[in-house]
Amino acid sequence: MDATGDPSSAPGPGGRDASTAPAAGRTAATHDEKLWPSVGMWLLVPLLAVGVSVSLLPVGLLVTAVGVLVAVAVAVTGLLLAAAPVQVTGGRFVAGPASIPVTFLGRPEPLHGEEARHARGPGLDARAYLLLRGWVQPMLRVPVLDPDDPTPYWLVATRRPDDLARAIEAARGAAGPTPEGGAGSGHDTAR
Repeated sequence: MDATGDPSSAPGPGGRDASTAPAAGRTAATHDEKLWPSVGMWLLVPLLAVGVSVSLLPVGLLVTAVGVLVAVAVAVTGLLLAAAPVQVTGGRFVAGPASIPVTFLGRPEPLHGEEARHARGPGLDARAYLLLRGWVQPMLRVPVLDPDDPTPYWLVATRRPDDLARAIEAARGAAGPTPEGGAGSGHDTAR
């Protein structure tokens, strides 16, 4: 149950936030993005296959074939699992395995270029929630207003930071005033 008392936004089976699942009567996501690996990352898979084959070829053809298949399967699985969702839906901001009601968020700040590099490097607060992907450079910084949450802000990689900021602002406006923070505030973080 979140801070508004809505039991439909309680974490569902497997720790996944139920508000991300489609349901009758629930509004569609105002921002829905998946951080798929870039083409460059996918091109590393064949390079890995070549590297494994060169290193295992002296052992034998069968060992090489099995080694290449296993290496490619592990690499593809890892890249698929690294594709995190970034959504604003059902009054919640979802970034990877974590979600937070938009009423606990401040004004989002899209970051591009040097600002983004500084935010994820020397300007980073160690207490921040991070959803970073090396293949996605732009990001969004969103302050957390809940006084009981030690997390100062969320720093989230996104290919469309301006669109995500607008979606959060629209959801905040639709949600009304910020509720009181505290225990059971509706944060669902699997960190």
